[in-house]
Amino acid sequence: MRHLVLFVRAPQLGRGKRRLAREIGDVATVRFERLMIALLLRRLARDRRWRLRIAVTPDKARRHTRRWHRDIPAVGQGSGDLGVRMRRALTACPPGPVVLVGGDVPALGPRHIAAAFRLLGRHDLVFGPAEDGGFWLVGARRARRVPRLFDEVRWSGPYALADTLAGLPRRLKVGFAERLADVDDGDAYRWLAPRRGF
Repeated sequence: MRHLVLFVRAPQLGRGKRRLAREIGDVATVRFERLMIALLLRRLARDRRWRLRIAVTPDKARRHTRRWHRDIPAVGQGSGDLGVRMRRALTACPPGPVVLVGGDVPALGPRHIAAAFRLLGRHDLVFGPAEDGGFWLVGARRARRVPRLFDEVRWSGPYALADTLAGLPRRLKVGFAERLADVDDGDAYRWLAPRRGF
């Protein structure tokens, strides 16, 4: 069975996407985060090609079922930096290929997820490069255990994908999904907002 993890921070005023909040304000940032989670759940939850689960931080937010779709399991991300939490979310899924996506990619839809799972048929890992040098998707075939990932990565900057790739064992075959824009700062928000109706 294929597994899809929506990896999000529960929208809370004054927490979460701090770079974005500094530029557009806390209220607009929380509104954007809520809208994106609802949009992605609507787009991705009903597809029978995978099982969706939500990995949320802080952990106690997993109990807020009115925020999440009732039929979708919500699990806590646990402690650690972003890489530790993403790897934990990947390995916590039952056996089978797994794809993890962030909650800040307005163009993301079922076709992108299906394409990533197809890539995992020929690759050990797959990444979805983001316009800003990071990545919006990571997937693992998981024929064996998930390899060490995300050691010595400079997060929230233009080097996140390059650092991740540099730290991977050379024996792994890596595929790349379509390049998409995520929303981490005011410039990305202002560029995407009129196009996506935020």
